Amino acid sequence: MKKSLLSLVVLMLIASCSTQEKVLYFQDMKNGGTVEVALPQEITIKPGDKLSIHVNSKDEELVAPFNLRRSQQNMGSNTDLAYTVDKDGNIEFPYLGSIHIAGMTRDDVAKHIRQELLDKKMVQDPTVIVDFKNLQISVLGDVKRPGKINVEKDKYTIIDAISDAGDLAITGKRENVTVLREVNGEQKSYSVNLNDAAQLFGSPVYYLQQNDIVYVEPNKKASGQYDINSNTLRSTSFWFSAVSLVLTLVTFFTR
Repeated sequence: MKKSLLSLVVLMLIASCSTQEKVLYFQDMKNGGTVEVALPQEITIKPGDKLSIHVNSKDEELVAPFNLRRSQQNMGSNTDLAYTVDKDGNIEFPYLGSIHIAGMTRDDVAKHIRQELLDKKMVQDPTVIVDFKNLQISVLGDVKRPGKINVEKDKYTIIDAISDAGDLAITGKRENVTVLREVNGEQKSYSVNLNDAAQLFGSPVYYLQQNDIVYVEPNKKASGQYDINSNTLRSTSFWFSAVSLVLTLVTFFTR
C-alpha cells in the first residue's frame, strides 16, 4: 500500500511538471538572457484597405477641397470619409489625381501627399494625417475572447493579439499556434511556438499584418475535460490539491 501510494504521488508530480512545460511561455528565457527579435515590420498598405486622409493648414478654407467630409446632421458635425485602395494599389486624391500607395506605410503616404501639395504650390504649410479605417486581425480557437481585433498601431505583434484576446485558455496549445497570412493572392500558414522565445521573437509573423488570422488549437487531451470549481483537470492548482490529498492518505495509512 505504501509503495503504491508513493508511486502515485511521484506520477502525479511528474504529470504536473509536464503540464507546466506545456503552458509556460518563453521557457528558454533566463534571467538576464537575450534572444534575437525579428526586424520591426510596420503595417503597409494593401489593395482593399480603407484610409482616412486629412490635410490641415492655417487656412482651413484652402485645404477644405482636399478633405472628403460627410455632414452628420443629427450630431451637428462632420466625419472623414475613407479612401479605398483599389486592386492596383491606387487611390484618387482630390486635385492630385491617382496616387499609387500600395506598399507604403501611413507615414509614407502622409509625406508623399504633403510633398505633392508643396511641389504643386497648392498649400504652403500642409500637415497630413493618415489613419487606417478597417485594420483588423482575427484571433480564433482556444482563447478567452475570440473574434476580430481592431488594430490601432503600426507595429502589432502576435503577443499583442493574444493579449487583446484575453490570453490563451489553459487548454490552448502554446507550442503550435498557427498564423494564416495572404501572400501574393495565396494563404500561407506559419507555426509559432509560444514556449520557445527564440523561435517566437524571430518568427516572420511575430509582427502581424492586416487581415492575419491567429488560430490557437485546443489541447485534444484536455479539451473534453470539464471545469471543477473553475479549475480544469490539467491546472496546476488541481494537481497540488490532488497531491496534498494523497500525502494525507499516505500519512494516515503509515501510522
